This record gives sequence, C-alpha cells and structure tokens, in this order.
Amino acid sequence: MYYNQSSCPAGTTPYTIKAGDTFYQIARRENISLDALIKANPGVDPDRLFIGQIICIPTSTTPGPTHPCPTLSTGSKGPAVTDLQVRLRNAGFDPGAIDGIFGPNTRTAVINFQRSKNLTPDGIVGIRTWTALGVNCGTTPPPSTCPAGTFPHTIKSGETFYILAARYNTTVEAIIRANPNVNPNNLQIGQIVCIPR
Repeated sequence: MYYNQSSCPAGTTPYTIKAGDTFYQIARRENISLDALIKANPGVDPDRLFIGQIICIPTSTTPGPTHPCPTLSTGSKGPAVTDLQVRLRNAGFDPGAIDGIFGPNTRTAVINFQRSKNLTPDGIVGIRTWTALGVNCGTTPPPSTCPAGTFPHTIKSGETFYILAARYNTTVEAIIRANPNVNPNNLQIGQIVCIPR
C-alpha cells in the first residue's frame, strides 16, 4: 500500500521514495523518530520500499531542537565541529586545535569520551554523544536494549559481523551469541546489534 499526495493525512507531507532510501535514513534526514515515520505509514512495509512509492512524512508544529545535533565524523568541518571540540575540551578530552576540522585528534577525543560514557566507541558523533556532551537535541534516543557486558552498535552500509568483530576486537561467534535473534546474513542499515565488551 502506498499513498498519493492527496491521501496523506493532515500533519504529514508526501515523499517519493528514491534509490537507496530506507525508513531509517528518511527519519534521520527529516529529524523525526523512526517510530513516528512507521506510524504515519500503516500498511507500508519498511523493508520493502520501492522507487517511486509515496509515503507520508510527519511534520512537526513544535519548534525544532535547540541544537541541530548533526552527525559528525572524520572529515566534517564547520561551526558544529568547533562546538564539539569546545565541549570535548571542557569535558576533559583534548581534541587538539579548536579549528572546526574533525581530524584524528578530535576523533580520538570523541572515542575516549564515548568510552567514558559507555557509548558505542565509534568516533561518530550522533544524538547520544551530543546528549552526553550536554546538548539538548530535542529528541530522546532509544534506550539501549543490550545486556550487561555489551554495548549497542547501529549497522551502517557495508558492515558485517566480521567487520564489527575486527573493529571492536572480538569474535564473530561472540557477536552472534550476543544477538541470538539477529540473522548475520541479513543485516539492515539502521539495525541495532549488541557488541561484547
């Protein structure tokens, strides 16, 4: 089932699916929760989107977040990186020069900060890291459902359990044991898996 422009209910706007779109990516891009996007599209299977399909995206009449909380990683530049660097330094983690460039020193400081807060130590600054740095992103990150001794990791394009095992210095078997309900041969972008510490 999909909507045409005239059938999107009040409080939503139509969006046409493009190549590579996923509900997770759309929700992040539109700064809405994945749950809100799914609820706005009953009858649409998020795992079976097709190019040209029209879905409805919830619009908010409330003010946006007090901070844009952009996702930052190595290579990012600009005022948001400067803000990040200042916040890291104030928290006791040295990002090197406060120059608005997310380089190796900033990445190391981010990873060390993430470890200190029991966040996924991936060097990528998302809502959870911003929030831990004291920024009001205007959203509440989903609670971790990972058991003690593990931490959550959000699957990104191209990732496999093998890649994650190498990155986090664990084994594929340990990751499989920590994720009994996850098919390692069918990982989805945006899916959260638990990584053993």
